Amino acid sequence: MGDDQSASLTTYELTGTRISPHRMRVDTGEAEFDVDTDVNPIEYLLGSAVGCLNFTATRVAREMDLDVEGLEATVEGDIDYARFKGEETDARSGLQDVRITLSVDADADDETLSEWLAAVEDRCPVTDTLTGGTGLAVERR
Repeated sequence: MGDDQSASLTTYELTGTRISPHRMRVDTGEAEFDVDTDVNPIEYLLGSAVGCLNFTATRVAREMDLDVEGLEATVEGDIDYARFKGEETDARSGLQDVRITLSVDADADDETLSEWLAAVEDRCPVTDTLTGGTGLAVERR
């Protein structure tokens, strides 16, 4: 990684503390939330994708001077829990496929909305993380 890029990186550090075998309290330094209180970790991940798409869509719309009156996102993710359960399988332990559909209410023609969506897809940090092959290291201290 070049010096120019590393100087512009924002690093997030969150700490998770086990509350029970199924719950984890996550501290962001600014807020806390519990994973698996209302939804499971996969639902949090999928919810993060649509939440980030909403934020990115709003930012891009402002830059394009596009008035978005409403946005609804539907996300579907397919997972085979066999490996998670310790069963013999060739399936990955993670999501096999994720599909997101955005329904937008905006006073714009199809070409403008297509340009807007292309920019949203290109600039959304969470969906890029899911599709971009981001490295991940899990270590024991």
